[in-house]
Amino acid sequence: MNAIILPATVLLVTGILLGMLLGFADKFLKVEEDPRLEKLIALLPGYNCGVCGYPGCSGFASAVLEKNDRINDCKPLKGDARDEVTELLKP
Repeated sequence: MNAIILPATVLLVTGILLGMLLGFADKFLKVEEDPRLEKLIALLPGYNCGVCGYPGCSGFASAVLEKNDRINDCKPLKGDARDEVTELLKP
């Protein structure tokens, strides 16, 4: 009987400790993302054509927010969407 209880207890305690460690890591090592990134990606055309010089629309959106790249580099972005992006990027 002890041959089963001891390994099960050790496994249970190890699981609890690792779970707590993951919980703390999730809380304290979280990377905060710019809340405008999701909105900007949604406003871009989503062609992932690479005309802007980035591998896709999400890479371009990140560059616009982090490096202040010009939104005019996205050639497929037209009209109202361009105005919405400009409005989103205003400080």
